[in-house]
Amino acid sequence: MDASDSALYGTLMERAPAGFAFFDTDLRCLRANDALAELLGVPLDDLLGHSPSEALPDDVAAAFEGALREVLAEDRTLSDNDVTVHVTVEPPPEPSVPQQVMHDPGPAVPPPAVPTTPGLRVLMCMWLPAHGPEGESLGAVLTALDVTDRRRAEEVVRRKEQRYRSLVEASSQVVWVASPEGGAIDDAPEWRSITGQTPDDYAVGGWLSVVHPEDRPKIEATWRDCVADNRIFETGYRIRTKSGTYRHFDVRAVPIWQGDTVIEWVGANTDVTGQREAEEMRGRLTEQLSAAALRTARLQQATSMLAEALTVAQVVQVITEVGRSAIGADYSAVALLDDDKLRLSIVAPAPPGGDRDGETRHPTRDDDIKVSDQTVMSVAVRESRPFLAENPASLRLQLGRDETELFRQHTEERAWVGLPLLAAGAAIGALRFSFTRPREITEEERVFLEALAGQCALAVERALLFEREHKTAEELQRSLLPSDLPQLPGMVLAARYNPATRHVQVGGDWYDVFRLPDDRLAVAVGDVMGKGVLAAAGMGRVRNALRALALNDPRPAAVLSGLDRLFSATEDEEQFTTVAYAVIDPETGRGAFSNAGHPPPLLISFDTPARLSALEPGTPLGWPSQRQQTSFSIETGNTVVFYSDGLVENRRRGVDTGLDELVSIAADAPPEVVGDPERLVDFLVDRMLAGYEQVDDVTVLALHVPPKPD
Repeated sequence: MDASDSALYGTLMERAPAGFAFFDTDLRCLRANDALAELLGVPLDDLLGHSPSEALPDDVAAAFEGALREVLAEDRTLSDNDVTVHVTVEPPPEPSVPQQVMHDPGPAVPPPAVPTTPGLRVLMCMWLPAHGPEGESLGAVLTALDVTDRRRAEEVVRRKEQRYRSLVEASSQVVWVASPEGGAIDDAPEWRSITGQTPDDYAVGGWLSVVHPEDRPKIEATWRDCVADNRIFETGYRIRTKSGTYRHFDVRAVPIWQGDTVIEWVGANTDVTGQREAEEMRGRLTEQLSAAALRTARLQQATSMLAEALTVAQVVQVITEVGRSAIGADYSAVALLDDDKLRLSIVAPAPPGGDRDGETRHPTRDDDIKVSDQTVMSVAVRESRPFLAENPASLRLQLGRDETELFRQHTEERAWVGLPLLAAGAAIGALRFSFTRPREITEEERVFLEALAGQCALAVERALLFEREHKTAEELQRSLLPSDLPQLPGMVLAARYNPATRHVQVGGDWYDVFRLPDDRLAVAVGDVMGKGVLAAAGMGRVRNALRALALNDPRPAAVLSGLDRLFSATEDEEQFTTVAYAVIDPETGRGAFSNAGHPPPLLISFDTPARLSALEPGTPLGWPSQRQQTSFSIETGNTVVFYSDGLVENRRRGVDTGLDELVSIAADAPPEVVGDPERLVDFLVDRMLAGYEQVDDVTVLALHVPPKPD
């Protein structure tokens, strides 16, 4: 070889990343480079002078020798022959700082062994027959490239394409591909199956021939404009199927970009025939029954409004609004039967802004209607059926009289409707609508009004039950919460209780402050899970038990331990109750405190920042726990604030965030507010609830030790 050939050979053998080898006709490897040995994961010396079966694993050796024999026997090149090699892949060496070698460093020290991990390597092999000067066969040359990453990438693409095709085949969509100019360029089996067209039929613009003639001009123009402007094509049209019928399809196609050029369009047609037919049917029904549909919507609205009405007065207010909007009634009235089922008492609607005190107001007994009277409501209740009078003549014919003496303020009434309010088949009252003009009630309106009366009856039943519970809850509240707080010369107290709902005035929150026999002050704040009478009853049991235990042994840890025993013996396991309890000497401000899972007290002073107590909160009542108590002292000018979780937690604010906000707000309280517990509790409640919907009861109790007078 001349110098250039020698240089080429040396460079390829020593520096090329590809593996090279020469095998003789006996399949022995006579030449090979280090790159091939590394790719195969064997030492170079093991390759040289040996056949593949002697130097390589069985599967690799079989592939190599099979390829060699084929190349030698057929005297032709064998390319793109992939061989998978099992090798061990060593992690790359740690980077080192290059150093200039100034002298012979001596024998190299081998690096320490590095743990290896098993791996696979894919080699793309090419076998070329080698010939001598006379054309005789000398053997074969192997070139091998590591294509592991390429094959893995190709496999990923193949699997994605397979999943895509499977998804398309499994869906009801017709997927198609078009050229940048808009002509179909790929086979669409789903389109062929639906339309019966062949690829030649729908190529270029042939697909438009199966679009409904009424849709075709618009679709053709829209598609042409979208292709010209390279914007998304999204529309709907009807397609003629191979059976001759038409089906509705929604279509969306997007341009596929490569750089600044659209290389193709990909679209999908979705069969929406069922949806379109349903929409058309709904449209026809809406046209035929538009009035009935509107009343149905109004009935649904009325049902929703009635579900939110808490009192009978609010029910009447809703009925008045619905009667006016749904059937154009000028006047509405609701009357309830008394306990003896002899008289109907007309209920006054709630005033604007809602019923503030939760009580239903009735007119005087002089305005009551006897069930035995001949009135619109009386007849509806007695006969348990709707009463309809489309004009004054019809009213006099059915009643033998008019109702002007009963509804003197409505002398302009000219048509009437009376409906019984039935609960479990029995009348509980009546509903009355009237109009200032003659009015015939259609059969559809009659059905609507009967349904409205049924919803009204359910709402009245709920409201009556609510009002009874409301009254019971109020009585419980008056008996369970202190009517006033002790007045002490060396300590000022203030408390607030805000229920979560506007009408139920009691929940599970409570507080109590009372004197012990030794003149110390017992202070308790608690929270019983739940709302209404059950929560109030549980709160009463805890409060009364705490008082009894405190009179026997007032130590906070002893009291909470006693409550634990009481809960374990009498309360349900799922009942969740927390209590913070302290005993304080009003003269000195010293006391002891214990906590059963309640939020930590807030400490406010003039000379230090507001902070939360760092004492361990403990577990709720009834949970196994060794109750601990700690001593404390309220210094002159300082304030301790006890509160329930409703002050710091709601649907949009977590407990931790709420506690941080409470400390921040307390720190911003002006000195004159800090020194006045009444103003302080209002300040904290107003600031903490501002901007949030109150979803839980809020209890706040503040104890302030004022500065001693000079």
